[in-house]
Amino acid sequence: MPIERKRRLDVSPVLKQIFVGGFVRANDTFKGLDKGFWAHVRSLSQTLGYTARGTGTIKVPTFAEILAGMKKLGLLSEHLVQNGKPTDFANALIAYFAYRADILNNTVQHQLMDKVAAQAMYERLLGVQKYKLAATMNKQKGEKKQVAYLTAMVNMLIEANAQGIEYDHDPRQLTTVTRDGMPLRTLARRIDGAFPSAVNPVAVWEIKEYYHTTTFGSRVADGVYETLLDGMELEEMRLETGVEVEHILIADAHYTWWECGRSYLCRMIDMLHMGYVDEILFGIEIEDRLPAMVAEWADKTRARQAAAKVVLPDDTPLL
Repeated sequence: MPIERKRRLDVSPVLKQIFVGGFVRANDTFKGLDKGFWAHVRSLSQTLGYTARGTGTIKVPTFAEILAGMKKLGLLSEHLVQNGKPTDFANALIAYFAYRADILNNTVQHQLMDKVAAQAMYERLLGVQKYKLAATMNKQKGEKKQVAYLTAMVNMLIEANAQGIEYDHDPRQLTTVTRDGMPLRTLARRIDGAFPSAVNPVAVWEIKEYYHTTTFGSRVADGVYETLLDGMELEEMRLETGVEVEHILIADAHYTWWECGRSYLCRMIDMLHMGYVDEILFGIEIEDRLPAMVAEWADKTRARQAAAKVVLPDDTPLL
């Protein structure tokens, strides 16, 4: 039973990684694949497991394990085998599992910080310049109530590179895109930040930091699915209206994500390649990557101003 695909896959360089300046971005080999491919990835990951037992690393299932997984699920595997060998579709699955494991095992886990490292980075950035925005505090109580280091550093880096453009670091409203003075789309939930505003943003971001968390609870897991929901809504808007809003996920805490939540890191990489987020920044990446991203957002914002023939002083907030 053949599986429909949007395009023929070239996976000859199975582990050809696409990094931009060392940053984790989607590998072009696995972009634009249909949802049937990702249904295979999810089903097999669930059945075979995300991690390799006894190693603490992300699992790369063999072809035999993939076939066994399909059988265990009670699903057909004829589309995966031809003359006793893997089909193109099966090779694509094998290549993706290998890629996902490699990028997480060898890149992402080393970019994630713990509380001590995050605090040191925050204090170092705090000494670079003066910032208008006060440090954001986390929502925990007692001894765990401290600066939300990742959120604070994201705000500091954006402010330092926004070219004087004000932005919404804590939207207290739903993200809305308008057309002809009327709402075109309004997202179902509030996001963590928008540039320049939650109304007609060029970019929105979500921050998942859990430095003080000692267990992996449902709230942490829900954070990943919230990002997925936002990404699906933004995808629908892009496909139906042609309006694009850049969607960024920023995550940190080595213990939470690597020690306890490796399966959710896999889900993040899956989301990235499914097109539900445009880029994911893990831990220390923010310092090198955010300045360039913010510069692009500022250029887009000023281009939008020019197109609308709106002339504002540099220090005027863009709404």
